[in-house]
Amino acid sequence: MKLNDEEQAMLAGDLGPARQWAMDHQIKVGRLFDAEDLVPVSQAHMMGDPEAVGIGGAEFLENLAAQGAVVEIPTITDPRGVDLNHYSPIGQTEEMATLERRIIAALGRMGVMMTDTCINYQTIMPPIRGEHVAFGDTGVVIYANSACGARSNFEGGPSALAAGLTGRTPRYGLHLDENRRATRRFVVSEQPRGLTDWGVLGAVAGKTAGSYWEVPVIEGLEVMPTSDEMKHLGAAMASYGSTPLFHLVGITPEAPTIAACGGGRLTPEKLTNEMMGAMRSRFGGKGDKLDVVVFAAPQLSLVEMRRLAELSAGASFSVPVLICTAPQVYPDAIRMGFVEKIETAGGKVLVGTCFYNGFAREIGEANGWTRLLSNSAKIVNILGGYGYQPALASMEDCIAAAIKGEVA
Repeated sequence: MKLNDEEQAMLAGDLGPARQWAMDHQIKVGRLFDAEDLVPVSQAHMMGDPEAVGIGGAEFLENLAAQGAVVEIPTITDPRGVDLNHYSPIGQTEEMATLERRIIAALGRMGVMMTDTCINYQTIMPPIRGEHVAFGDTGVVIYANSACGARSNFEGGPSALAAGLTGRTPRYGLHLDENRRATRRFVVSEQPRGLTDWGVLGAVAGKTAGSYWEVPVIEGLEVMPTSDEMKHLGAAMASYGSTPLFHLVGITPEAPTIAACGGGRLTPEKLTNEMMGAMRSRFGGKGDKLDVVVFAAPQLSLVEMRRLAELSAGASFSVPVLICTAPQVYPDAIRMGFVEKIETAGGKVLVGTCFYNGFAREIGEANGWTRLLSNSAKIVNILGGYGYQPALASMEDCIAAAIKGEVA
């Protein structure tokens, strides 16, 4: 790999052991993907929840902080695993909370901003078209690439931190023009309506494409997705297909036409009503007893919190309802009375966390929860591997089920 003088100095240890580790790590990643050099990045977003980091990872972060590591570019964090104000009531342990505190302290010493969100593109600083960034969370990456036109690969936690310490990332994958061209051309057969429909569309497209290196382009859409609908579309597509980039013809910035993104040369493939229905039926279960309702993955925006408050007003939930939102959204949701309406109905708003990366298996075992309902296609896809029997429904149907105590 070609390195400039500053990068050579980092690798030699002239700028400290932390940057030496970071540069060495990035060179190894770059060589794996045949990167010719490094590309400067303007911001980094790293995953660092305690379930993924573990004790060994916490010690690693503490050692870096003790060596004087300080990030060079704005570096922010994905959702935490533990809301330290509410961890005991939902079945998390003091051991989990202690590990969380250690990670937070170490990252804070390095200058990492503890934003604790997977919707930073809605709450903090969305990247702009062509901006090179180093983002970690799959939902963040696919939204930044697709809706914003920015450039990022899926960065693992160590790689995102290395980018924060050096201000660079290896130039491969979606940092290169040629890898952003469409490789699969999908045509919709039905128009999505609402968050869950957009999530189902993303799930079908992602599962059909089935590879990190495939770039789907979707045409035939007659409705314009909102930011929240685009969020659910991307999160589900990344979950089902490991997809980091998609194009929507006439909607996303790199696809004003089918030809502009390279889709004109591709054979159209229909995403049929049957495919959409089959995806929905995977998570059926009408009339089944319900243990818990979860709104998370991705965290809820202020607009989603408002809608949830409207549905909760005057209601009384028969089962636990957990809502994960960003720390940037929560104060406004309090000020506008949304949190009060939700919690008066019996819901619990968790701040700066996401359910599936917060020891979800242990939470389920502690509470005896198995049958889970959500409006997120991403989370129902993930939680089947955590001991749950998840079902998918719209936000409205989720709230109706929470009041009734069974899947409506």
